[in-house]
Amino acid sequence: MTVVPPRPLLKRLPPGVWVALFWSVVILLRSLQRPGELRHLLEYNGNLEDAPLLVTAVVTTLGALLLFRVPLAAVAVALGGVVFSYGMWVRQTPYVLFMISDGLVGYITAVRERRTSVLAALLPVGVVTGYTTWQLLFGYPVNISKPLALVSTVVIAWLIGNTIHQSRAHAETLRLQATQQAVTAERLRIAREVHDIVAHTIGIIAVQAGVGSRVMDTQPDQTRKALGAIEATSRETLAGLRRILGALRHTDPQAAPLEPAPGLADLDQLVAKTKDAGVRVDVRRRGKPRSLPAEVDLAAFRIIQEAVTNVVRHSGTKDCSVTVDHRQDELVIEVVDLGCGGPPASSGYGIVGMRERVSLLHGQFSAGIRPEGGFRVAASLPMQTEVAE
Repeated sequence: MTVVPPRPLLKRLPPGVWVALFWSVVILLRSLQRPGELRHLLEYNGNLEDAPLLVTAVVTTLGALLLFRVPLAAVAVALGGVVFSYGMWVRQTPYVLFMISDGLVGYITAVRERRTSVLAALLPVGVVTGYTTWQLLFGYPVNISKPLALVSTVVIAWLIGNTIHQSRAHAETLRLQATQQAVTAERLRIAREVHDIVAHTIGIIAVQAGVGSRVMDTQPDQTRKALGAIEATSRETLAGLRRILGALRHTDPQAAPLEPAPGLADLDQLVAKTKDAGVRVDVRRRGKPRSLPAEVDLAAFRIIQEAVTNVVRHSGTKDCSVTVDHRQDELVIEVVDLGCGGPPASSGYGIVGMRERVSLLHGQFSAGIRPEGGFRVAASLPMQTEVAE
């Protein structure tokens, strides 16, 4: 079990505590500079210098404490400070606190759901509307431009927060889509690996078992040879499946280390197994062999493996040829047989898997019956390529 280390004390303090500490330091410094400052803070002469600092300190501290847990209450506290300041006839402080409420509305809109953000915006609009209506009812002169300006600041704050919210939601959607695509691609890759391993080895085992059953009484040595091939092929299949399962369990610290992925270097072993199954494979190499990218090397081997397996299972012939051509910018693979059998069953995934491997590497693939007879599989894999997403 993973143990999460405790966070430092300073990081665990809520924002409201930091705001309270800030105002405490400000008031303390002012008290040291001017005797009787605390009493002076409660005296209001209608200008910004003598504004009710304590009201602002209380409103911002409570707002910071409530913002993350009860956001609407934080806006209500800021508006309560506005109403309180208006009641004490302070000229500038109500507007400062109203701007603070606008900031709270913008933040809530950016990080909360739409319903909460709309309610947060309606609170200051309602206060402005109510105060303006009260002035009109009691005959006070009203400059309509002021309430309109205050309402417009709320709308601007909400629009800015909504834009941020939409950007965050879009980024999250893109992240989730990328994660889903990565998961799907990994599932397809594992499915191809399992199919290539199991389909090839089961085909070889089926052929060897058939040979052993037919010569069991007349050729015991051939039967033992077939059983030995079945055992060796089964062990290799088991090792390959363990490698894939190990990749699936990579988060398990006790999982066995992964074996190297197969490549064209293992082509001779594939030829030997196919020969034991009764099909001779003639490998022709052209061009100057060189180091291949890991994904190209694996794809080339799996394509040849699947194509040769189809020859064993479907072609009805005892011979096939494999051509590996190392060109300057690409690796070209061709598997040809002269059998009389048709193409693999349409319900299978062999041809589909080969085509997917090639398309992921931005290569070209073709598979079909030759006019002169037999079946041909060809793939062109670029040497310098990025895996398609």
